[in-house]
Amino acid sequence: MEKARRVLLKLSGEALAGPAGRGFDEDTVKAVAAQVAPSVREGIQIGIVIGGGNFWRGRQSKAIDRTKADQIGMLATVMNCIYVSEIFRSAGMETEIFTPFACGTMTKLFSKDEANRCFREGRVVFFAGGTGHPYFSTDTGIVLRAIEMDADVILLAKAVDGVYDSDPRENPLAKKYDTVSIGEVIEKKLAVVDLTASIMCMEHRMPMAVFGLGEKDSIGNALKGKITGTTVTAE
Repeated sequence: MEKARRVLLKLSGEALAGPAGRGFDEDTVKAVAAQVAPSVREGIQIGIVIGGGNFWRGRQSKAIDRTKADQIGMLATVMNCIYVSEIFRSAGMETEIFTPFACGTMTKLFSKDEANRCFREGRVVFFAGGTGHPYFSTDTGIVLRAIEMDADVILLAKAVDGVYDSDPRENPLAKKYDTVSIGEVIEKKLAVVDLTASIMCMEHRMPMAVFGLGEKDSIGNALKGKITGTTVTAE
């Protein structure tokens, strides 16, 4: 994969929680910041979306209305972005956080023009709060923002180191793809992003790359176009 001009990076909330599995693991987040910083200095424009699974997985609760559960999840992603943004700042990067709904003075209301200005200024731009609507995941949120912001590629840093034909945690014989088309992802229901996000990628020809967050320098390598996981083409 060629080195991109503008990328959107998706970090899972669970991965940022480290060994504890919940909340924040500062060493893990500092390691992410250390990998991102060189690419920022080289002029790569980086947007980040973070899941909220280290705080909340509301869809597992039958006691809470789905809309309210999703709203809690949106706020979990805001907390994550505020925390990670501050760690990035401590590593010498300038950042900005946008949300699709007002959060007082903690974030800025999303505007494509404002986000583009921040990219031009060399800031790392965090897109928190998902789409701002229930029934849409952060997968859909990152694809939406990638399309809006004319990103070259979506980078997905996951607990699993690529795309497999079945769950490698359950099937030791699962086959890992080096390259797979988004059409095949949809047809075979491969676990990359959810179906809504997959269809948006296909319709708008948005490529993705999936790799393991836990691998050494995986984010830094991906930002340079070196994918050790799976490249998902836009066909």
